[in-house]
Amino acid sequence: MLLPKCSYKKLTGIVVAYSLFLVACSPKEVSQIDLIPKPANMKINVGYFKVDSNQIFSDESSQFIHYIIDDSFDKSNPEGYELIVNDQGIAVKAGTDTGLFYARQTLRQLLTDKGIPYVDIHDAPRFPYRGLHLDVSRHFFPKEEILKLLDIMSYYKLNNLHMHLTDAGGWRIQMDKYPKLTSETAYRTESDWQKWWDGKDRKYLPEGTPGAYGGYYTKDDIREIVAYAAERHINIIPEIEFPGHSDEVLFAYPELSCSGKPYMNGDFCIGNPKTFTFMEDVLSEVIDLFPSEYIHVGGDEAGKGSWKTCPKCQALMKKEGMKDVDELQSYMIHKAEDFLISKGRKLIGWDEILEGGLAPEATVMSWRGENGGIKSARMGHDVIMTPGGYMYFDFYQADPKTQPYAIGGYTPVKHVYSYNPVPVDSLTAEESKHIIGVQANTWTEYIQTADHLEYMMFPRALALAEIAWTPQEQRSWQDFKPRMNANIPVLQKMGINTFTLSDEIETVMKVDTVKKQIEVVLDAEKYPAEIRYTTDGTTPTLSSTLYKGTIAAVKDSAYIKAAIFRDGKLQGTPTEKKVDYHRGINKPIHYNSKLYSGYMAGGMNALLDGYRGGLTYLDGRWQGYLNDLDCVVDMEEVTGIHKVSIRFMQLIGPGVFQPGKVELLTSEDGENFIPQGVVPTTISNKDKDLSFQEYIFFGDWNARYVRLKATEVNNAFIFTDEIVIW
Repeated sequence: MLLPKCSYKKLTGIVVAYSLFLVACSPKEVSQIDLIPKPANMKINVGYFKVDSNQIFSDESSQFIHYIIDDSFDKSNPEGYELIVNDQGIAVKAGTDTGLFYARQTLRQLLTDKGIPYVDIHDAPRFPYRGLHLDVSRHFFPKEEILKLLDIMSYYKLNNLHMHLTDAGGWRIQMDKYPKLTSETAYRTESDWQKWWDGKDRKYLPEGTPGAYGGYYTKDDIREIVAYAAERHINIIPEIEFPGHSDEVLFAYPELSCSGKPYMNGDFCIGNPKTFTFMEDVLSEVIDLFPSEYIHVGGDEAGKGSWKTCPKCQALMKKEGMKDVDELQSYMIHKAEDFLISKGRKLIGWDEILEGGLAPEATVMSWRGENGGIKSARMGHDVIMTPGGYMYFDFYQADPKTQPYAIGGYTPVKHVYSYNPVPVDSLTAEESKHIIGVQANTWTEYIQTADHLEYMMFPRALALAEIAWTPQEQRSWQDFKPRMNANIPVLQKMGINTFTLSDEIETVMKVDTVKKQIEVVLDAEKYPAEIRYTTDGTTPTLSSTLYKGTIAAVKDSAYIKAAIFRDGKLQGTPTEKKVDYHRGINKPIHYNSKLYSGYMAGGMNALLDGYRGGLTYLDGRWQGYLNDLDCVVDMEEVTGIHKVSIRFMQLIGPGVFQPGKVELLTSEDGENFIPQGVVPTTISNKDKDLSFQEYIFFGDWNARYVRLKATEVNNAFIFTDEIVIW
């Protein structure tokens, strides 16, 4: 709910003191203050100012509180504010209406049944850009859901909603010059994305076809959304995809594709002048609807294959002296930027817009990790960090066995919260100034309903809000965790179908190669949490050891099982983790097969570092290969070996499969290897659920060299996390 407008008193260079004649009270102590995001500077004092929501947040609020705009207030950060609550009353000051608005959001969060606690807050955001992205193409969400999200965003001080309006899933915005974009490609045959995308009958349907799935926003809808957002000091950034992800456009207007036929291409024909007429016409209508300084043009994942054989594209390359098709993409992005600049706007795109040369004034959203953002910042371009490994809210947020089906990945809220958008080790202080913000992306291939959407966004969006607002040195997970837990019922009261946090236990390992042991730390998202554990693989009970911050260091092997107990009962399924300070740790390893540079995990020795991978191949522990794995571990001397194991994962959505089999061989001299057994996979390559298999070999061998060969059979990735040798 938006707060009513308050009477503002405009001052110039004057500090005004005033009192509110309300009842003040001073209890002996103040309970936990659960503000999110945490203010930049806050002092909590003893006592509460006795006032209720009707007095503060009603149409009559001006008789109880006055907000002051002071032109002398910190001009370097126009969203900043000052809020002081004491026994004299409530004083709010800012340099802009936006600053006052955020002060009101803080007041909303501070209000308790005891009143508002005495605080002295001097606050301003770390980044000017604090964004949330929503894909409405793969699945369409009605205007009402967008307005609901805007309410929540404003409450937590997020100020940009990036709407992914066009993609192969359907065109979602009315266009006067190109009516077929909505009349013919806003609807499709199937709501289930995977069935539609993988099916033989992947078709669009005319608007009004019985049973057709989809929808779009009329221009009046967009105007209402934009106005509603502006009242909440939120900017709406529209994204119109160029030159790829445009299957729906090229169905409605096939003359804009290289083939000239529908259902044949996903990339615009760059050699066709009509493509640029279309682009400028559409962007003109978009600019008329959205006052946003930034207009997003996509630019990601263009296939480019059709350009290599298209006569028009090849002719343009020859005319412009282009060396490869990457420059065709750059050519279109430059044209888009020139047009947007002529209209007083700025171009923003995904980091692929770097390919072939970056447009002169473009801003980059870095989603394929941070490298694109780092490169852009070094070039003097502004950057918004949104790396998939931290900022993709369509990834799983808990054990996939307990969650709705997702595209893959694993970004629990603690992992999200751990992200620092400024890569201080890679950029100078001056270059770091080009990191203007951070954004989380929610892609909706597997998110069909508003309830599911909210479940995936929250509470992870609370972590995003704090990353974007609070100074890095003021942030800590242990401080954030209780505040996040306290905000779960707040979200629910606002009508949000939030994930209520996991009952799982995180097992964090620290391998100490000097002491030859592994330290183990347990953590939980829920707070408070009574954690009990065992180290022998048995299920924890109420009489099991209570976790108090430490577990005895593991010097050989342990099979840790841990669980949360509440009211004497075990919650959920115990989390289990094998911990082995095994004999292969830090031994030399040689690869006979080719490593994939994109998934090196901890480097060349990642398979022998003692760390077990978690629930995602993106956690920095899993090493990936696009072919067979063939590696040899050197134990450095002939030794008795009785057990060897290696573990692989499978998640077929992003193309990660089990190997067909794993073979063990041993050798004393490194040249003559003796086969010691083969273990086949037991997991079907049709099983879409996340699964793991440990390939274990038992024996009694004398060997110096241990060789493992894993056979890739699905023309896809295989991922492994640790070779264990005893």
